[in-house]
Amino acid sequence: MRIAVEDLSVALAGRTVLAGANLIAEEGEIAGLVGPNGSGKSSLLRTVYRHLRPSAGRVLLAGRDLAELRPAESARHIGALPQERGGDFELSVREVVAMGRTPYKRAFAADDAEDRRITAEALARVGMAGAAGRRFAQLSGGERQRVLLARALAQQPDVLVLDEPTNHLDVRHQVELLALLREQRRTTLVALHDLNAAASVCDRLHVLHRGALVASGTPREVLTAELLAEVFGVRAAVVEHPLTGDPLIAFDHRAPAAAAAAEAEAEAEAAAPGR
Repeated sequence: MRIAVEDLSVALAGRTVLAGANLIAEEGEIAGLVGPNGSGKSSLLRTVYRHLRPSAGRVLLAGRDLAELRPAESARHIGALPQERGGDFELSVREVVAMGRTPYKRAFAADDAEDRRITAEALARVGMAGAAGRRFAQLSGGERQRVLLARALAQQPDVLVLDEPTNHLDVRHQVELLALLREQRRTTLVALHDLNAAASVCDRLHVLHRGALVASGTPREVLTAELLAEVFGVRAAVVEHPLTGDPLIAFDHRAPAAAAAAEAEAEAEAAAPGR
C-alpha cells in the first residue's frame, strides 16, 4: 500500500517539532528518514502509526485519510516498531509476538492454529524461534528488538513503520535485519541513524533538519558531502561501496563539526550567483 504524508505538522507541549512535511512511500518501497536527533523523525513516524495526532496536515493510506479509519482497521494495515517499549516484561516471547494478531481477533479470543503458525513463522524470520518460551524480561536489548520486530511482522501489515530498528543489534543481526527488510518488499517507513545502513537498504531517503524536510531523493542523490556538512555538521567523502556499489560515507573523525559546517557555508557562498 502507498503511504502519503501531506503538509504534516506536529506540535508537542505547544512547540512545533515538525512543520509542513510532504513525502511518499510507494507500494513496496523502503523510504528512509534520516536527520540529527530532534529533527522530527520519530514525531513523523508516530503520526503514521497513530500514536500522535498531527496539528495540521494528514496521512493517507492508499488514498484514505488515516484519521477516518477505525484503530483496528489501521492496525491491520500498519505494523510498527517504535522506540518506546510497552509493558510486556511479564510475558513470554511467544505471547509478545502473538500480540501482533490482536487486530484480527475478537476481544479475549484465544489464539487459533493460524495465529500460532503465523507467530512461529515471525519468530523464525528474526532468528528467535528457539527463545519462544523464554520470558521477554530475560532477553538482551538486541533480542528484545528482534522479538518486537517479529510482533510487527505477525500483524502481516501492508506497511511497516520502524523507528531505529537496528538499535541494540550486533553487526550480524543488523545486516540480517536490513536483508530481511529488502526481502519483504513491503512498503516501509524507517528512521535510521546509521547513514550507511540507510544508503544500503532504502530506495528513497527523506532528510529532516530542525523539524523541516530539507531533501528527498535516492541515497545517491541525497547523501552528498555538502548535505552531510550542512545538516549533520560533519566532514565526509561519499564513495562507492566496493561490494555492493551503494554510496558509502567515509567520515573524517579528525575534523571538528564546526570546521565542516564553516567549510560548507563557504562553498555555498562561493557558488551563489554573482560570486
